[in-house]
Amino acid sequence: MRIDSLSYSNIQTQGAQRREALRSLSPQHLEHCSSLILHGLRQRPPGISPNVLILGAGACTEIPLLELTRGSDEVVLVDLDLASMQQAARELPTSALRKRLLLLQSDISGGVSTNLQRLLEKQPWDLLVPGGAQAIFDTAAECLEQCLAPDPPELEGLGTGAFGLVISSLVLTQLFSYPLLDILDRVQSIAPELLGEQERHRRYQQAASAFRKRVIQAHLHLLQNLVEKEGFAILISDVRGFVFNVYGTDHDKEHRRTMPLVPRALPDFVREHFIVVRENQWEWLTDLPADGRLGRGYDVVGYMLTAL
Repeated sequence: MRIDSLSYSNIQTQGAQRREALRSLSPQHLEHCSSLILHGLRQRPPGISPNVLILGAGACTEIPLLELTRGSDEVVLVDLDLASMQQAARELPTSALRKRLLLLQSDISGGVSTNLQRLLEKQPWDLLVPGGAQAIFDTAAECLEQCLAPDPPELEGLGTGAFGLVISSLVLTQLFSYPLLDILDRVQSIAPELLGEQERHRRYQQAASAFRKRVIQAHLHLLQNLVEKEGFAILISDVRGFVFNVYGTDHDKEHRRTMPLVPRALPDFVREHFIVVRENQWEWLTDLPADGRLGRGYDVVGYMLTAL
């Protein structure tokens, strides 16, 4: 499963070294993330929980962990990748601040990848290959339709409404994209010539779309459950990816190829669950074009939310 290699991939893409690279490549991305999160911290009404929860924390690359820790009684980091959270903790300058951290190793999706993997392993893939793309992607669609996505996921030890600030930063799309990539990895292993055919398979596309929506709704319900009534939730998500080969001109956007990452209904989903206090949108460049390779980036949306 892709989620099994999370620690390795995070070593490449997170932490202090990556943060320094972003300060040069995409400083506005770090500024937007930090500004929105710290605004939520400072706007908490008196009398609500002084504790902060960070879901999918990883190494806290875009999260102002030092300021959050100084401004809170306790900061809880939750992620399946314990090593990255430990890396984030080591960046705090004093033992007193590190004592305010609690690291909780947990799959914040509630085990979606594992649930899908069990279904995939039950299928007679070798017998399906002669049936071509129709048989393969019909079966993959059925697995997605049957896959349990706990709504909301139960995360042991967190309670309900226990946090004045709950943060989900750049993790939402991973919750459904990793399982979907597991399906394509399976196809790659049994019938690599069929990769790409999923784009023309209507039932699979419908099942994948419904799966994304279920996982998103479950995550929003999780945020609802964990944040205190008068507290704030911060949701930051990439919404669209793009590649480009022109940079630094007035017409950069004319040379981009874009790919949506979340359903167009995401803003509606958010407003079904929360009052939007603040909404910002920005670009996040991860790589510039070089040596024949395309540059990459994302369009990002950030919400500061409170309960309906």
